[in-house]
Amino acid sequence: MSQYPIKVAILDMYNGEPNQGMRCIIDIVGRFNNILSFKIFDVRGKSEFPEIKDYDIYISTGGPGNPLIGDGKWDLKYYDFIDALVKWNEEKDIKKHVMFICHSFQMACKHFGLAEITKRNDTSFGVMTVHKTVAGQNEPLLDGLADPFYAVDSRDYQVVQPNLKVFSDNGATIISLEKIRDHVQYERAIMAVRFNDYFVGAQFHPEADPVSFVANLRNKAAREKIKAMKGKRKFRNMLEDLLDDEKIYRTNETMIPNFLRIAINDLIQTKKILSN
Repeated sequence: MSQYPIKVAILDMYNGEPNQGMRCIIDIVGRFNNILSFKIFDVRGKSEFPEIKDYDIYISTGGPGNPLIGDGKWDLKYYDFIDALVKWNEEKDIKKHVMFICHSFQMACKHFGLAEITKRNDTSFGVMTVHKTVAGQNEPLLDGLADPFYAVDSRDYQVVQPNLKVFSDNGATIISLEKIRDHVQYERAIMAVRFNDYFVGAQFHPEADPVSFVANLRNKAAREKIKAMKGKRKFRNMLEDLLDDEKIYRTNETMIPNFLRIAINDLIQTKKILSN
């Protein structure tokens, strides 16, 4: 049984809106070009979905808008697709590995009934600290990241109020939480979850690099909006964080690459076992 190439399906959830996320994801997958090939599927714009049997690894991107609202077509197909991946992994020896990012993560949490999805009091945007949970301390996905680590956050919605019984029944674990905010009473949002042995997800953008963030700042209106939201001092601090090798660079170089390495190793080992 051939090991190469391992095929990655990128599920584009951006609905045609300009973004830096796709570029970053393609760049990260491209670092494994000796073993991975990829294809992009326009889920929201064209209701495009891959044949599950044809792909080994799935990365479902972030995207705009309310994660609780679809058009009644692509979103239902998306949930059916997630269920089909779960069913495949229950029945087949060679497993499908999935990573959900931001918008996709919110939808997955909703679909599995793990938590509530609510609108934030205000937009979360910028370089944020993310804290590991106890389970996150031993999570391979986060291996190589400090506690706390830093990530680019961009969202109007949040995953909160976890149903711990559903988590337990599904074997899911919360592996990171939103930054600690002693000055406000709001609940800390769930920032990353291991759904099962093969599905993981993050509320933030682990694919983001400094280039992607700076691209947003080239728009004067966006730049001024961030300054007004954060204040000039926090805005300057945010720019400094972008240049720190141990912050956004570290997360970009660690989290999705960890996911891909874990998936690649599992696929290769399983195929070797089955071929003997």
